[in-house]
Formats: sequence, C-alpha cells, structure tokens
Amino acid sequence: MNSVKSFVASLAVALFVSSTVSAADGGKAKATNLKVNTAKSELTWLGKKVAGEHTGKITLKEGTMTLDGTKLTGGKFVADLNSITCTDITDKEYNGKLIGHLKSDDFFSVEKHPTATFVVTKAVAKTAGVYDVTGDLTIKGITKPVTFPVTVKTTAAGAEATGKMVVDRSKYDIKYSSKSFFDNLGDKVINDDFFIDVKLVAAK
Repeated sequence: MNSVKSFVASLAVALFVSSTVSAADGGKAKATNLKVNTAKSELTWLGKKVAGEHTGKITLKEGTMTLDGTKLTGGKFVADLNSITCTDITDKEYNGKLIGHLKSDDFFSVEKHPTATFVVTKAVAKTAGVYDVTGDLTIKGITKPVTFPVTVKTTAAGAEATGKMVVDRSKYDIKYSSKSFFDNLGDKVINDDFFIDVKLVAAK
C-alpha cells in the first residue's frame, strides 16, 4: 500500500514539474536560426523613371532566418552591392556605364558602403505563412524602418521567404534626378521608390 502511495506521489511531482516547465517556456518550440543559402537566394531590383525602367540582380553576402516552430520571428540579410547587375540592357558598354553610375556617389557609394543590411525587428502574422515584416534597412550608413509583406514556406529541410520591398531612396541620401530634391527635371526624373523582390532560402 505504501508503495502505491509512493508511486502516486512521485507521479504527481513529475506532472507538476512538467507543467511548470511548460508554463515557463509558454509551451512554445525553441527558436531556431537557419542559415541562408546565398547561392539559392537572390534579390531582384527594379528602378523606374519617366523614360523607362531598369532591372537587375544583387547577390546576398550572408543571412539568417529565425523561426519559432514554423513561425517567423526574426532574421537578417546582408546584400553585396559590388555584385549589382543590370539584366535588361544588352549593350555591354551602356550596361557597364549604368552599373558604374549606380555604384558611384550619385547613388549607392559602393566603395564607401559596399553592403546594405536588413534586420527584422517585428513579424506580424496576417494569415498562415504570411507576415507583415518590419525591419531596419541600412543603405549608405543610413538606417530607416521598412515594412513589407513576406510569405514563408517551411519544410523539414528549412524555409523559404519571399516578398517585395519598396524602398524610398530619398531617405538614404540618394538624390540624383530625384524630384524630392530638384525642380524642373522634366523627363529626367527617376522615381524615388525602387523595388526589391526578396527570395531567401535557408536550411537547418
């Protein structure tokens, strides 16, 4: 009889300890940091002007995604601005001139600021796998908050995040042909907003 009472007492203690531990961590899975595969990930940029538009690619230098179970909770990626390309101009000389101009102080000052960084500060779930992600975007040493929609798909091997970021270049001291800084530009105006399609592939 005493052995039965002892067993019941031990079971009660075990259940109490188990429930206490669960309450302490909220019953949630531990956060997991996934490393971004830079070879499988990509950033695609699009800039528009009165006379047309240009698009191209930027290579990722490094990145991480933080998941709590299947829920996105954080992350960071670093873009290598020296890798910027233009994919719509077939003329090699014209293409080279555009890339040189984008790397100059008129635009991204790549020699002084070779990378751009985005760090997630908040991820708000909207529907299953879809978030409004807010983070600090740093370009040319200037940091400003940016919010954009992100879709996350998780698998046993890792996760993939996709989204479209809209960036107002005038907030990062990129003044060239911007109507925010200059008047009477006519058809030489380049839109302040440019777009970055983000695709991050990360593995456990």
